[in-house]
Amino acid sequence: MDAARVHLYTHPACLGHVPGAAHVEVPARLEAVTGALSDAFPGLPWHSAPEATRAQLLRVHDPSLLALVLDSRFAEGDPPMHLDPDTVVGPGSAGAALRAAGAGIAAVDAVIAGGAARAFCAVRPPGHHAGHSTPMGFCLLNNVAVAAAHAVHGHGLSRVAIVDFDVHHGNGTQEILAGEPSMLYLSSHQSPLFPDTGRSDGGGNALNRLLAPGTGSSGFRQAWDEHLLPALHAWRPQLVLVSAGFDGHRLDPLADLRLDADDFAWLTTRIRAIADRHAGGRLVSTLEGGYSLPALAEAVTAHVGALA
Repeated sequence: MDAARVHLYTHPACLGHVPGAAHVEVPARLEAVTGALSDAFPGLPWHSAPEATRAQLLRVHDPSLLALVLDSRFAEGDPPMHLDPDTVVGPGSAGAALRAAGAGIAAVDAVIAGGAARAFCAVRPPGHHAGHSTPMGFCLLNNVAVAAAHAVHGHGLSRVAIVDFDVHHGNGTQEILAGEPSMLYLSSHQSPLFPDTGRSDGGGNALNRLLAPGTGSSGFRQAWDEHLLPALHAWRPQLVLVSAGFDGHRLDPLADLRLDADDFAWLTTRIRAIADRHAGGRLVSTLEGGYSLPALAEAVTAHVGALA
């Protein structure tokens, strides 16, 4: 196995979460991602994401959330159940959520063991809005927070960084990580925009940079170059986790940041350089948002290309 390569994680169960025909977070998102990556990087190895265990999930989530997401029962033909206007669970949701969280755990194990230097988890549903006890914003389990907790509690790391460039603030991640001395959360996000949080730094270990609607490449890169990347470098992370949301792309229907695939490649290259310097290259990225299928395919290809 070539440890310098990016390893890819996914599972067919992640297609089983079906929020409904009118929803934008659809299984076709994952099909667009895996298809684009298979075409662009036929030599990169794919791995089957395992299911996260309840013990691993309980490091970051309340039992009441796990009961709602994992234990809801559906008869054949039942429609999905709305947890809020945007977030649903249905017959295949528990299996999808367990594999999405498990992918990050397996990827962390691989990069810490040295079997891979970097990994990308092509999974859904996304996770960074899910808090300690509340699923929201399309998110059922907080995949990146579960991975971070596994790195700290399962492997004994003391400096884990979570980098979030999704167009929406990862309010759930910031809530879960607040006050955790072994974890640092860094985010750029459009504001005002759902969930209307992240307007200031929080918890002593979170650094947020707000981007106004209409912000393009220059403002996005400035926020990272002048504020967020220096903070990441100063943290000297032992592992870098990425909430990789591509809904800042100019074609995305849910936001207005007007970014291009080159912007995601640019930022990924810089994040990777910091991981190379401080963390022995150890970097795990997990898919979050991105709701224009052509834009998502283009941007995720640029992101993984920069990782590779």
